[in-house]
Amino acid sequence: MPPKQNLEQLWIIRCGAAILLFGQVILHLLQGKAYYRKILEHMVTAGPGSISPVLLVSGFAGMIFTIQTARELVQFGAVSAVGGAFALAFCRELAPILTASILAGQVGSAFAAELGAMRVTEQIDALYMLRTDPIDYLVLPRVIACCLMMPLMMIFALIIGIIGGVFAASQFYQIVPEAFLESVRNFLEPSDLMIILLKGFIFGILVAVNGCSWGLTTKGGAKEVGESATTAVVTTWVSIFIMDFIITVLLSGQPNI
Repeated sequence: MPPKQNLEQLWIIRCGAAILLFGQVILHLLQGKAYYRKILEHMVTAGPGSISPVLLVSGFAGMIFTIQTARELVQFGAVSAVGGAFALAFCRELAPILTASILAGQVGSAFAAELGAMRVTEQIDALYMLRTDPIDYLVLPRVIACCLMMPLMMIFALIIGIIGGVFAASQFYQIVPEAFLESVRNFLEPSDLMIILLKGFIFGILVAVNGCSWGLTTKGGAKEVGESATTAVVTTWVSIFIMDFIITVLLSGQPNI
């Protein structure tokens, strides 16, 4: 079998393993099996430990998006719509995607590397000998932590992005903050915030499950651990964009033709 075909089949198998792992997580969660101390530990990793890059990227992304949007709208005399365009694109889509992508790169890769190293050094086999289920001890706390912290991180990203947009609009296009924020408020509905939180919850599952699955299925040595961490990030990014498309279509409705 050619190496490329073998790699493709292996990738498909390991993606299927991620789906099965998600089913196991749901089953163990319904059974009430969780190590709460481990949950708090991973919440620190997925929250305060990752907040700096999230805030930096969101702030600069908000400024960049506002500058690009305002430059075009000002030419058509639609200055009052700058905040609305910011709300429709950045708040609804860009902020959640950026936040999830950053956590996928920082937290998801860490999960894959940690569990991959434990797999190749037979530490997970030692857990079975101690009658400790790796799903309960290693996977479930990480999934719960990401599900709790991802929506919160998205709210912080949204706030910092809006602050960056206000700053850029006022400094470069003399749009007063009150007008910008009023336009954002008129276009951004409470249901949009609920959708953002829902995306955060789902994206948190994707980050944790993909990272843990690629780590648990690692075989070989240090090289394979690095490959699993890298591939976990790429797989998570792809799944995030696919899921975001599905959520947008289902919750936003089909456009009128």
